[in-house]
Amino acid sequence: MIDQTERRVLHGESVPAEDKIVSIYEEHTDVIVKDQRDTHFGHKLTLTGGRSGLILDWVVEHGNPPDSTLAVRMLERQEEISGPVPRQAAFDGGSASKANLKAPKELGVQDLAFSKKRGLEVLDMARSHWVYRRLRNFRAGIESWMKRSGARSGTTASLPSMRRHRSGLLGMGTN
Repeated sequence: MIDQTERRVLHGESVPAEDKIVSIYEEHTDVIVKDQRDTHFGHKLTLTGGRSGLILDWVVEHGNPPDSTLAVRMLERQEEISGPVPRQAAFDGGSASKANLKAPKELGVQDLAFSKKRGLEVLDMARSHWVYRRLRNFRAGIESWMKRSGARSGTTASLPSMRRHRSGLLGMGTN
C-alpha cells in the first residue's frame, strides 16, 4: 500500500489497475470499470443457469476481462458441460461484434441477440425480428434478475450467461 502511494503521489506515476491494492483485508480484490461510467471493487463473475435461476456453472474471472471475450468461451463451456451448444443465445451489448456473431454461428447457434446492435443487422443475428425481440427481452429479464439478486446479497457481479436447459437458450448480461 505504501509503495503504491509513493508511486502515485511522490513520483506521479500512474499505477495500473492490476497492480493496485484496493482493500487491505482482501488483497485479491479487482477494480471493475464498467463503460468508463462506474467503478466497482470485487470480482467479475460469469454465471450459467437455468430458466428458474438455478446456477449450473460459474467462473470467477481474474481482473476485468472485456465482455467481448466471454461470449464464445461460455458457449464452449456449455458444450463441454451439457453437450451441444444452445440453439439460441442472447448476450450483453459489450459482446456485440462481427466476430461474436460469426463464432457462435460456426459453433451451431442459430439465432443470436445482443442488447445493443452496434451496427449488426437483426436478420444477420436471428431468423426474424420477432425472434430477435424475444431473445433480447429474455436477456433483459436475466439482467433484471441479476441486479435484484446482487442488490439483496450486497455483491457486484457480472452475469454473462443464463441457459434454459433442453430448449437451447442462453442469455448474457452484465451487472
